[in-house]
Amino acid sequence: MSAFLRRLSAFRAGGARRWLFVPYDQLSDEVGPLAREQPGTLGIVLVESARKGRTRPYHKQKLALVLASLRHFALEQAERGVAVRHVRTEGSYADALRAASAELGLLRAMEPAERELRVELAPLVAEGRLELLPHEGWLTTPEQFRAAVGARPPWRMDRFYRHVRRTSGILMDAAGKPLGGKLSFDAENRRSWRGEPPAPEPPLFEPDEVTREVCTLVERRFGDHPGRLDPRRLPASRADVETLWSWARSACLPHFGPFEDAFSARSSGLFHTRLSALMNLLRLPPRRILADVLALELPLASQEGFVRQILGWREFVRHVHRETDGFRANLGGEPEGAADAPARPSHLEAHAPLPPAWWGTSSGLACLDHAVAGVWAEGYSHHIVRLMVLSNLATLLGVEPRELTDWFWVAYTDAYDWVVEPNVLGMGTFAVGELMTTKPYVSGAAYLDRMGDLCEGCRFDPARDCPITPLYWDFLARNGARLAGNARLAMPLRSAARRTPAQRARDARVAARVRERLTAGSEVRPEDCG
Repeated sequence: MSAFLRRLSAFRAGGARRWLFVPYDQLSDEVGPLAREQPGTLGIVLVESARKGRTRPYHKQKLALVLASLRHFALEQAERGVAVRHVRTEGSYADALRAASAELGLLRAMEPAERELRVELAPLVAEGRLELLPHEGWLTTPEQFRAAVGARPPWRMDRFYRHVRRTSGILMDAAGKPLGGKLSFDAENRRSWRGEPPAPEPPLFEPDEVTREVCTLVERRFGDHPGRLDPRRLPASRADVETLWSWARSACLPHFGPFEDAFSARSSGLFHTRLSALMNLLRLPPRRILADVLALELPLASQEGFVRQILGWREFVRHVHRETDGFRANLGGEPEGAADAPARPSHLEAHAPLPPAWWGTSSGLACLDHAVAGVWAEGYSHHIVRLMVLSNLATLLGVEPRELTDWFWVAYTDAYDWVVEPNVLGMGTFAVGELMTTKPYVSGAAYLDRMGDLCEGCRFDPARDCPITPLYWDFLARNGARLAGNARLAMPLRSAARRTPAQRARDARVAARVRERLTAGSEVRPEDCG
């Protein structure tokens, strides 16, 4: 018997129970029925589906975090007196729950956050085997979203965020005015980081026998999946979770705001808290995080900047994903394909394959190679690296947005459909146009050099011969007609139009060479940029 099952079997929970299915991303007793109902009256069903793990080549660190968190959660609930039914299956969640329902009767569950799981479980709901309850892990409601931004797109995060701040009173004074005189300090939070203050080192965790057992399982059953599995970086137990949150509050948040958009080869996270994966599993529910942050004495720019990420962007993207049925509706036409087929919007008609560099083949571009290596080492990088290095370069190359989205989905420990699809299809690649963002987030080498130090040691000079800059100009030239009329791109488009015929020809020539080299899995060379 495994160490986990041996520990779980030590708890005996008798008596009549009302049974809950707890999805893999609702591992909390701080929300929902587990927070309200007496443990002695409840039983939970937890499912480990090997089929789910094989759906995509998920990063091994991601698989280990989900499984280790689920097993520790099972033991925590058993210790509280909740009856725990742990199911391991080679099949689907629906098959496992249909069998559990036949034995236990009607199951309840908070509505899954992931659309993919909702679609899979819909037949059980229709059969009367599963009753869905509202998901209580969110901070805002669909009604609030529609009241803020309307029922139809385009939708804007800043408008939603302003509405939520004003109606909730969060970071507002007694007169209803925002603390510090404004609702957002985003303009102040754009400093580059050159080594001061020192970036904190994230804590390491001593894996217990349950976590070690999960890591062995992942290496055995999913050993062909990409990524490095590091048990010391798995905050799986409740104690581990609290250790990470304590570190984030004291070491990260005081300096988070000013350096929110900076990135560095010397620190993969800088002052970012690394909480997103735990928050998306509800190991640390957003409501608790928000309350704790509001209770801290922090510089207002850091406090507001962090609140904006949790209360603003995170809530906004989940509403957009739900309102569009995962970008299958509200796009100017009827939804296409089967319910379980992936959405494939491509406003800029980008259809190039994702180059092997994103899977670890050297590209010759220091910024890209460093970012990719960090992702496969940790399953993590903070949002600006995701947006302005990984997504930016893919967008400049004309990569198919769905392919990049699926890469993010497998590569990051915090990626689930409701968050990764808006972040990549909506923001990172501009695949849905102006539905939720105002412009493509693209740049040349100058921005990357200004906001980070990933250019150091590169074979290319960002001010002289870096191919990212001609890629940027070529992107504007290729997409000028589609982007005409976009007020936020008016100045770059005018600058692109002023380039001489010789400059435009060089831009196109370099862009074509770079695409050809990267698509072939080869490094970009200085002679490609002449």
